[in-house]
Amino acid sequence: MTKKIKYSYNQKKITCYSYEIIKSVIFVFAIVSIIFTFFIRDANVVGNSMYETLHDNDKVFLTSFNYTPKSGDIVAINAENMIEKRIIKRVIATEGQTLDIDYATGKVYVDGVMLEEDYISSFTKKPENEYKYPYVIPENYIFVMGDNRGISLDSRDANIGLVPCDDVIGKAQFVFYPFDRIKYLYW
Repeated sequence: MTKKIKYSYNQKKITCYSYEIIKSVIFVFAIVSIIFTFFIRDANVVGNSMYETLHDNDKVFLTSFNYTPKSGDIVAINAENMIEKRIIKRVIATEGQTLDIDYATGKVYVDGVMLEEDYISSFTKKPENEYKYPYVIPENYIFVMGDNRGISLDSRDANIGLVPCDDVIGKAQFVFYPFDRIKYLYW
């Protein structure tokens, strides 16, 4: 003889609610995973090459979906094949643009126009192994520099050089940590 288990109306209701809650949590987790995999990423700033815009150990959110680098953008770059780490720098020139740097004055020119760089925190120093300027940026490459030009390892140095657009992880949108430095990064 088998016994039939009788569920009360309240037990059925609790079971249905529990199932709905679990289903909702899984759905939200899936959506958040997709967003953080394909649309938004985070990166950690290491060093002071972007000082004062970004500080050592700042954490930034990046957007990467359908992104094309533009002059002035702050980008995270996969430089592991160059210097075995990821770096965050500012895009100075993109493909087809003519770049010129006057190291005597520290001025940077793109397509003959001097850049207004109120974000830099130190004089633009001349590297030992520099490009011959003016220089036209080839297709699918960008030229990047840090805002702290006195110490930044960037496209001026042969160890980094021009950055393939495929190595750009995403554009830095805002600092989210530490909390006293939360800010939107615009330029």
